[in-house]
Amino acid sequence: MKIRILSAVVLLAIFIPLLLIGGLPFSMLMLIIALMGLHELLKIRKTKKDFPFSVELFAYVIVIFMTLTNYNSKDLYFVMDYRLMSAIMFVFLAPMVFINDNNKYNLTDALFLIASTIFIGLSFNLLILVRNFNLEYIIYLFVISIITDTFALITGMYIGRNQLAPLISPKKTIEGLIGGTIMGVIVGTIYYTTVIDVGADLGITIFITLVLSLVGQLGDLIFSSIKRYYGVKDFSNLIPGHGGILDRLDSIIFIVLGFILFIEFL
Repeated sequence: MKIRILSAVVLLAIFIPLLLIGGLPFSMLMLIIALMGLHELLKIRKTKKDFPFSVELFAYVIVIFMTLTNYNSKDLYFVMDYRLMSAIMFVFLAPMVFINDNNKYNLTDALFLIASTIFIGLSFNLLILVRNFNLEYIIYLFVISIITDTFALITGMYIGRNQLAPLISPKKTIEGLIGGTIMGVIVGTIYYTTVIDVGADLGITIFITLVLSLVGQLGDLIFSSIKRYYGVKDFSNLIPGHGGILDRLDSIIFIVLGFILFIEFL
């Protein structure tokens, strides 16, 4: 536990100043984390099958482009760059023909890389865009994530009795889900209605915060399911006591993806 707390303190000491500064420094931090996250996804996949080096290299290049798309924009608007989407399809599907060996590279490999690059690139690009638009918004999302995760852990540890998803994550409990959600909604709603918008509709704010808290926990379970499928405990051992980048950021990734669905109602 001491190692876990110390690691968290070090991470926050690095992350918080760059979050407050925003701009290029924060964007570069998100890019580095995105590339680390992609590396963890590819590494866990390679426990079952390797990728050709050239195709794997393309994945990193694409994540760089996706993460930094409109990185200096101050407006919170979202457009799909069909040119980039087309490039992704060609880059990962065409090698099946040129390599011409299903044992080395096949459709399953291509689809995994397509999904991984879009998922990682889109998620961290959104974190940059939300931060550029409004510092208070991104803090709101992190508040929901941190408070939900913390109190889910505490509640589950002390009063957890009923497993939530035993085949995916045996330690997670229904009581932990409830405790984390309640505290995430209370603290998240208080933050939003006192810092971001004093006149916000309380009912809508509570509902959206509730959904985001649940979505964050869903993201945690989705990543746990991936690890369970590949038979590993953590995505990596990069962060002592926490695991890898994706182990630490699993909930905030899904929270920011969920947030975009509700942005027009806040």
